[in-house]
Amino acid sequence: MLRYYLFFVCLSLSYAATAQYAIKGRITADSGGIPRASVQLLNSNLAASTDENGDFALEGVPSGRHLLRVSALGYAAENRTVTVNGDVIVDIQLTSVENRLDEAIVTAHKMEHDPHDIPASLSVVGAKEVEQQYIWNIMDVAAVVPNLNIANPGDNRNVASIRGITTTSYNSAVATYVDGVNQFGLDTYIPYLQDVERIEVLRGPQGTLYGRNAMAGVINIVTKQPTNNVSGLAEVNLGNYGQQRYLLGVRMPVLKDKLFFGASGMFNGLDGFYTNDFDGSHYDKQHTVFGNYYLKYLPNTQWAMTLNVKHVSNRNNGAFSLIMGLDDAFEHPFRLNQNAKTTMVDESRNVSLAINHFGQALNVSAQTAFQSNYRYYRDPIDGDFSPLDAVSIINDYGKDWNNVRVFTQEVKVSSSPSKHALMSWTAGAFLFHQDAPTKQGTYFGEDAGMMGEGTPTHATSVLTNSAINRGAAVFGQIGFRFESGVELQAGLRYDYEHAQLDARGEFQPDGGELVVVQPDTAASANFNAFTPSVSIKYAFDEAHHLYGSYARGFRAGGISQLSSDPGEASLRSFAPEYSNNVEIGTKNLLWDRRLELNLAVFYSRVNDAQVPTLVLPDAVTVTQNTGRMESMGGELEATARVVRHLSLWGNVAFTRARYLDLNTAGNGGNVQLKGNRPVFTPDWTAFLGAQYVVPVDRAKRQQLQLGAYAKFFGQQYFTVENTLGQGAYSLLNVNIGYSLMGYELICWGQNLANKRYIDYAYDFGFAAVHMGRPATYGLTLRKRFGL
Repeated sequence: MLRYYLFFVCLSLSYAATAQYAIKGRITADSGGIPRASVQLLNSNLAASTDENGDFALEGVPSGRHLLRVSALGYAAENRTVTVNGDVIVDIQLTSVENRLDEAIVTAHKMEHDPHDIPASLSVVGAKEVEQQYIWNIMDVAAVVPNLNIANPGDNRNVASIRGITTTSYNSAVATYVDGVNQFGLDTYIPYLQDVERIEVLRGPQGTLYGRNAMAGVINIVTKQPTNNVSGLAEVNLGNYGQQRYLLGVRMPVLKDKLFFGASGMFNGLDGFYTNDFDGSHYDKQHTVFGNYYLKYLPNTQWAMTLNVKHVSNRNNGAFSLIMGLDDAFEHPFRLNQNAKTTMVDESRNVSLAINHFGQALNVSAQTAFQSNYRYYRDPIDGDFSPLDAVSIINDYGKDWNNVRVFTQEVKVSSSPSKHALMSWTAGAFLFHQDAPTKQGTYFGEDAGMMGEGTPTHATSVLTNSAINRGAAVFGQIGFRFESGVELQAGLRYDYEHAQLDARGEFQPDGGELVVVQPDTAASANFNAFTPSVSIKYAFDEAHHLYGSYARGFRAGGISQLSSDPGEASLRSFAPEYSNNVEIGTKNLLWDRRLELNLAVFYSRVNDAQVPTLVLPDAVTVTQNTGRMESMGGELEATARVVRHLSLWGNVAFTRARYLDLNTAGNGGNVQLKGNRPVFTPDWTAFLGAQYVVPVDRAKRQQLQLGAYAKFFGQQYFTVENTLGQGAYSLLNVNIGYSLMGYELICWGQNLANKRYIDYAYDFGFAAVHMGRPATYGLTLRKRFGL
C-alpha cells in the first residue's frame, strides 16, 4: 500500500506552483452584512466565515474558473462561478430561504458540481428534507426519488430497484456510496442514516466512474463534516411499538484550520410489530447502535487527509418475520407462528482513509477502505416459518465463517480549473479484494418428513462455500465546454474480475458421524467488461439546459454457491449482465429560482439478464443468464417555493419494463415468460410533499412548522412468473413542530392511514410475506448548537 501513496505524493509534488490570488468580498442581505456566513471554494480546502460586517477573504486561490458556495442560517444557499486571473472582489446578496430554493452541491461525477450542470437524471435530498421527512434508513427514500423502489426482505438489508433494473441477488443493481466508500455488497451495506448532509441519487447506468453494479444507478450519501465552527445535535425520539431513537453528534476544530474532529452516535430500539402466536411474544424486537467518527487534517491549503470509522451493531430477535400466504398477510397482519426463535447478531465495520491534493494543474486523490460484516444466528432460525419442528438454519460456526471482509483502493487524477476551463478530465484506477467464507447447516427435525417424501429427519446438512473475488479497473472521462453553450462528455471504463469458490457438502445424523456427500470441489471464472458513456448538453442560458446521453450498464458475474439439491449443477458460474441505455432530459430553473422543473425520458435494453432461483431448504441462490429485457419510461420532478414560508416537492414517474425473452425451469420443463414484468418494479411512483413554516419571533428563532408527505407506488410483482404481486398503494406521513432558540419539539406520524402493504415476498411454493410498517407515531425533542 505504501507504494501507492509514494506514487501519489510524487505525482502531486511534480507540478511547480503558479501564481495564487485572493478572492475577497462581502456577503449581504437586505438588512446589511451577514455575519458567520460560510464561504467555500469547491474542489479545494479553501473556506472562510464572514466577520460581523459580512466581509470574507480567501487567500491562495489559483487562476482559473472556480465555483464559490455561500450559505448562512436563514438564507438560501447560492453557488457562484468566479473567474480568477488576479485578485477578485465579489459581493453576493443572499435571499431569505422563505423566498428562494437552496442551490445544492453534488459529487455525482466525483467532483463538487452544481447538480443543474450534470447531464443526467439526478435527485438531491438535503439535510432539511432528511429531518423533515424522518428519513432514518436509506429505504425511506423510496418514491421520494422518481422510479426508486427499496424494500426490506426481512433482515434489515435493502434491496433497491431503479427504472426496472433491480437487485435480486448479492450483486446489487444500485451502487451505494457512503462518504465516498462503496458499500460493496449486501453483507457490508450500512442502511442506517444519521448526521446526513445530503443524499444524491443518480438514475441510469453510472459504470464509467462507479464501476461494477452501478447498472441501475448510484445512491451517494454524504454525512456532515467537521469545520472550524463548533456545532452539534442532540435528539430523542419516542414512539409507539416501543420505538426509541437517540442521536448525539459533535463537530469541532482541534487546531483551527488544521485538525478537526467529528463524532456522532445513534441508538435505535423497537419492541416489534409482529406477534408470534406460538408463544404470544413480540417476534421482531431489535436494537441498533451506529457510530460515525472523523479525524480530518489539513497540513496546508493543498492537502487534506481524512480518517473515517463507522461501526454498526444490530441485534434482531425476529429476522425474516414472514407470514404464510397472501390472504393471511392481509387478514391477520403482523401475526405469525414460528417455533424456532433466535437473535440475529449483525456486526459491521467500515474504515477509510482519504488523501486529497489540490494542485495548480492536477487534483489527485486516493482512498483506501476496509469493510467487514460478521453475521450469525445465536440459535437455529426457523426455516419452515411454521410451528413445525421441520427445518431450521444454523450458521454459528465461529468467527472464521460468515465473516465477510472487503478491501478497496481507488486512485484518481483530475484536472484543476484551467484559465478558460474549456476542458476537464478525470482518470483513475480501482481494485478490490473480497473474502466471503460461509458455512451453513440445515437441520431437519422431527416433523421434517411432512415437508416432502424422502426428506430426512433428525439430521443436519452442512454446506461450506468459501468465495474469494478480486478485481481491478481503469477509467477515464473527458469533457469539453464551448462558448456556444454546448458541452460534450465521453468516458470509458474497463473492469476485470476473478472469482474463485471452494465448496464442500456434509451430512450428519443426530449422534452420528459426519459424512461427506460432496467432496471438496472448486470453480473459478474470469470476467471483464467495457462500459462506455457519452453525453451532450446544451445550455440555452444559466436556467435552462437540455441533454442527451448514452451509457452501457454492467452488473458483475459470479459463481453460484453449492446447494444440497442433487439436481443443481455444482458451482455454476454466471456471466455479467449488460444494458444499453439512452436518455433525453431537460433541467429548468424558473421564476427567479423559486421553481425547479426536471423532465427525463429513457430507454434501456438488458442482455444476459441474471435471474436468480432460490433453492430450498438451504436458502441458497442459484443465478443464471436466461433472458433479455427492455425498460422505458419518463420522470417529472419539481421543487417549488412559490408562496412565502411554503416549500413544495413533487414527482411522478412511469416505467414500462418487460422481458423480451425469459426461459425458466417449471413443472414439466422450461417455461417461456416473454412479456412478464421484472420483480420489485412498480409501474409508477409519485411523491407529493409540503412543509409550511409559521414565524412567531425571529429574534428567538421561534416558529411553528407543519409538514405532510404522500408516497404512491403502482402495481408490482415479487416473482418473475408474475403470480405473486400487489396493487397500487399510498402512504401518508405528517409532522407538526415547534422551535425556540435551537430547541425543537415535533409530533410525527408515518403511514397514518395504516395502509397494509407488502414490503417483500418470497415464493416457497406458497407466498411468504414480509409486511410493510404499520402506522407509527411519536415525539421528537431536538437541540442544535453552534449553528
